[in-house]
Amino acid sequence: METRRLQAGNPADVICAGEILRAGGLVGIPTETVYGLAADALNGSAVAGIFRAKGRPMDNPLIVHISDLEQWRPLVQEIPENAKKLAEAFWPGPLTIILPKGDCIPDEVSAGLPTVAVRFPAHPAARAVIDAAGTPLAAPSGNLSGRPSPTTAPAMLADMDGRIDAVLDGGPCRVGVESTVISLATQPPRLLRPGGITLEQLREVLGEVEMDEAVLNPLKAGEHPASPGMKYKHYSPKANVIILDGTYDAYCRYVNSHQDGKTAALCYDGDEAHLEVPAVCYGGNEDYSQQAKEIFEALRKLDELGAETVYARCPEPEGVGLAVYNRLIRAAGFEVLHVE
Repeated sequence: METRRLQAGNPADVICAGEILRAGGLVGIPTETVYGLAADALNGSAVAGIFRAKGRPMDNPLIVHISDLEQWRPLVQEIPENAKKLAEAFWPGPLTIILPKGDCIPDEVSAGLPTVAVRFPAHPAARAVIDAAGTPLAAPSGNLSGRPSPTTAPAMLADMDGRIDAVLDGGPCRVGVESTVISLATQPPRLLRPGGITLEQLREVLGEVEMDEAVLNPLKAGEHPASPGMKYKHYSPKANVIILDGTYDAYCRYVNSHQDGKTAALCYDGDEAHLEVPAVCYGGNEDYSQQAKEIFEALRKLDELGAETVYARCPEPEGVGLAVYNRLIRAAGFEVLHVE
């Protein structure tokens, strides 16, 4: 299959992307979070193509993207007051809301669950493609399953070239990690995946919001993921990632004691000056938004170094930093060493 290169700034290319999607094809689209692999959310056979292209397990549910609030109503059984409050506060934007699903949602989208996840993206190109397709779009991150999510069109093509019909280039993503996912199908509401909308922001709108154990821990054996991004290992480069939790000096000492030609570091901006192994930076020490924007691209750059082991500085799990920590512990398969 030849994957077409389309430009979000070209109206004819946006129309072309919509035509491909209406015909049951697959298109990579930009959003403010990451690039998504889109298909007609109401066409089960088209959605099944997403799983084949990504090599994604069929028990991992997808997020449905809309470009107008009116498109939300048929996708769910009802829109409760809490959902309306969240939509008013954060949509369009990087928030996904889970509710009991409507009859039009194929099992391929919900992975057989009785719920559906819906998001109203802020990226104008994403909304333009949804409008051009004339249908809500199911769109997980546009990477091979388990790999770091793409935040640029070239990164998506690195995984998907020859596997899908087209990629629409809309430039780098602004947020850099996938959307926050909150379930309103439980009481109290539950954060299932952290992202650019923080737990603190959700609590300001709703009051009580629980954080699911799987945000910081692996799923229990046999547990079915209720949201994308809850699988045990995800977002991983080819190297084995190990998180080092400790002081900066302890981190540097530990990394510098492993100069074997097979080791690299994933660190904050400026740390590389004190490290004696190849290093990739992923933002400033306390700049959680920058860390989120750069973490996936940094994980991909590690593959270019050819390292076998990567020692990562442990991000602070607060605010948007919780989203960075969530992605990194999954990239590391929850392998964390405490160093002093």
